[in-house]
Amino acid sequence: MPIHPSVAAELERLGIEYESMEIDPTLSDTARFCEAYGVPLDRSANAILVASRQPESHRVLCCLLATTRLDVNGTVRRRLGVRKASFAPAEETREITGQEIGGVTVFAMPEGVPIWIDSRVMEKDWVIVGAGRRDAKIRLDPRQLAGLDDYEVVEGLARD
Repeated sequence: MPIHPSVAAELERLGIEYESMEIDPTLSDTARFCEAYGVPLDRSANAILVASRQPESHRVLCCLLATTRLDVNGTVRRRLGVRKASFAPAEETREITGQEIGGVTVFAMPEGVPIWIDSRVMEKDWVIVGAGRRDAKIRLDPRQLAGLDDYEVVEGLARD
């Protein structure tokens, strides 16, 4: 199976219907993937780990469409209740999620890492998300995530 084993287990546990696809790992970054595989950017949903800097140790995984920008210094920082927050460095992301950069997904996050999904993601009938590895992607209906424990839809999480 091309997707990360912990991601596959989480998808099964949650009862999420999905399609997985193997891809060239050198094309896993969003823009390159979309161009190479003919996926519109507004159907690619990126998962980004954000970590607080003041105080340290607050983390959240944010999911947003590739056509938008995460509002780290506004919505994310305020919702985390911290003074400063930023994208977690690649090494910290790998350490916390156990997933490869370019393949980070909203599934199989460790306990204590909430998942916030920008409301615009939920307007789509399908999106492509990471599979926990650089050599695969997952296609699913994001509306399946609504109401699941640890998943929260957030209005204004991302901006144009």
